[in-house]
Amino acid sequence: MKILELLSQSENRHVTAEDVYKALLESGEDIGLATVYRVLTQFEGAGIVQRHYFEGNQSVFELAEGEHHDHMVCTKCGAIEEFVDATIEKRQEAIAKERGFEITDHSLILYGRCRDCRE
Repeated sequence: MKILELLSQSENRHVTAEDVYKALLESGEDIGLATVYRVLTQFEGAGIVQRHYFEGNQSVFELAEGEHHDHMVCTKCGAIEEFVDATIEKRQEAIAKERGFEITDHSLILYGRCRDCRE
């Protein structure tokens, strides 16, 4: 429950298991990193969190709040920005339909440099 509470109250929507572990230790919790991984994996299996593998092969977790969104990831600082674009969504559906493909899930990740890193 402490992990779920931490995820729901975190300013950063995309956290690593190590981030969760460190935050719990800082708040005085006696927990192991393996336990954090196990709980996050259970949450993922239950549909409570989503796991993403962005550049660098490190898993990040975010609460699954039911609203689909895509991501932009800064390759310099690692910042992650979420976005929703109805035109992109409609185009993906049209492409799938043209090819007789039924989409059950998808992920769009754009990689580049954020505004701060470009300046």
